[in-house]
Amino acid sequence: MCGRYALTLPHDAMAQAFAAKPANDLPDIPNYNVCPTVQVPVVVAGRRLVSMRWGFLPHWYDTPTDGPLIINARAETIAEKPAFRAAVRERRCLVPATGFYEWTKGPDGARLPWYFHPVEAEMMVFAGIWQDWGADRMPTCAIVSCAAGPTMAEIHHREPVTLDPADWGLWLGEQGTGAAPLMRAAPEGRIARYRVAPTVNSNRATGPELIDPLIED
Repeated sequence: MCGRYALTLPHDAMAQAFAAKPANDLPDIPNYNVCPTVQVPVVVAGRRLVSMRWGFLPHWYDTPTDGPLIINARAETIAEKPAFRAAVRERRCLVPATGFYEWTKGPDGARLPWYFHPVEAEMMVFAGIWQDWGADRMPTCAIVSCAAGPTMAEIHHREPVTLDPADWGLWLGEQGTGAAPLMRAAPEGRIARYRVAPTVNSNRATGPELIDPLIED
């Protein structure tokens, strides 16, 4: 968790929302099934909208597959883990999304996908951390997760940390220190959910129908 998400806002709309300068190599949008290890747009300090690999690579990895795939960093231990402690102090980022997916299990063990989306906004913004890796200094990132709040808890025990626009500057380090309290669950009413078709269970699935509400017989 968070292991898949959707992003549909055009590059210029994201740049405007964040008052950020976009890079020239941003990944294609829309993407209704953003999967780990692909390139994703993120905002870093200095208000730059750049492309990064979703999958944080610690500096001691010799190859991207030297250890576990790190797509999330737990808020409770992020300041202590050797992989993350420098990044959470010095290299925080904003990860824009239109919504994200999570799964429950049906009585027969089938994976049942749910789509979580913001209630009153076009975009939700995850708290992220990033780090350059390897001789080529490839930028990589992870999404910060925390214990689930009321909207999420019935589906999963964790959720991505989402940030209000008023907190973006603090998370990026533009407003001094004190970002740790931002690593908390979304308040009641910020995020809603509905079931979607199991088509999204495949990481090869594409198209806007992935986020259509499921109409069950």
